[in-house]
Amino acid sequence: MVEIMVKLIQFYSPRGLKLSRAENQYVWDVDGRKYLDCHAQYGSLFLGHRNPKIVNSIKEQLNLIYGAYPAFNTEAKERALESLSKILPKKLEYVYMFNGGSEAVELSLKVARKLTGRKKFISFINAFHGRTMGALSVTWNPRYREGYDPFPWEVKFLPYNKVEELEKEVDNETAGVIVEVIQGEGGLNEASVEFLKAIREACDRTGAQMIVDEVQTGFGRTGLLWAHQIANIKPDILVAGKAIGGGFPVSLAAFKTELGEKLKEGDHGSTFGVNPLACAALTASINVLLEENVVEKTAQIGRVFKESLEELKEEFSEVVRSVKGRGLMIGIETKFEPTQILKFLQDDGVIALRAGKLVVRFLPPYMITVQDIQFITETLRKILSQVKEDKIAAKTTT
Repeated sequence: MVEIMVKLIQFYSPRGLKLSRAENQYVWDVDGRKYLDCHAQYGSLFLGHRNPKIVNSIKEQLNLIYGAYPAFNTEAKERALESLSKILPKKLEYVYMFNGGSEAVELSLKVARKLTGRKKFISFINAFHGRTMGALSVTWNPRYREGYDPFPWEVKFLPYNKVEELEKEVDNETAGVIVEVIQGEGGLNEASVEFLKAIREACDRTGAQMIVDEVQTGFGRTGLLWAHQIANIKPDILVAGKAIGGGFPVSLAAFKTELGEKLKEGDHGSTFGVNPLACAALTASINVLLEENVVEKTAQIGRVFKESLEELKEEFSEVVRSVKGRGLMIGIETKFEPTQILKFLQDDGVIALRAGKLVVRFLPPYMITVQDIQFITETLRKILSQVKEDKIAAKTTT
């Protein structure tokens, strides 16, 4: 056996699992043990592991052409643009595609900066928009930002869901306001309708651009096609990623007509953006989304999941503070640091992830079943029972 000399930089804490195969909402480790995947590559596998329609589309494209610089046209690109016209909000008529969400956020900020001529952005406490320098500038967590300043522009972080602070800070020097409808990494905090409308009104009043980051919330994940639709607003710029390629690396930034028409050759670029394989994955994913009624199914099963978690909250109010999120972007907020719960869940066959400091987050594929949810809740019940006993015992000892 050849000794491996190269070591991967551990930007992520190892989960202690070596995965060997996957299908739909399940993965198996090298020992053949089955897990319910509620991590799903940070939710990007929303349409399931190895979705056959997406796999076949990529295979077919591999046999034709899988590399083409964006200056060349391809049938795959044409099909992707045609498919996007079926799902993107009206008046967002200009798009560009990338590999990951940070890249799409980066272009969005650049466009708002260049076309307004302004240098200030508004973001929010607990926001996460990516780790490239521009995207990191509007990401709140000090742990991610440490050592990387100065950033390309001024950013003011405001309290999330505080309309009065927003109205005071958005002014004629603001290039853009960037917001997540539900803060994924920040703790599954959900924007109120009033707050989203206030952002839209503040941007209209000052000429700032409203950038809605739907990298995690978009494409049906919340039980809506786009989560911002709950407020009946129209963003100037929409950022999408993760699920839109069925797990294949693809993201996009979509711009309203007035912005898109002003962008010209050389304003941005990406060697692998709009590549034929990504376009094929995107087209197939959109077909699955529409043909299999994914949004409606997610809304229905999401309600079942939330009701089950609400019952757990009532049963274990000593250790569970609240149920957070919407659709299949959902979790429980605990009254203590939840690393132990995540470990016990994985030991018992459920892979989940954290959101913020205190939330156990579930981002399963849309085909998760009622039986799967029962398995999750019963597993949580067993874990929370033990945690509750441990907490009571600790208090008694004290």
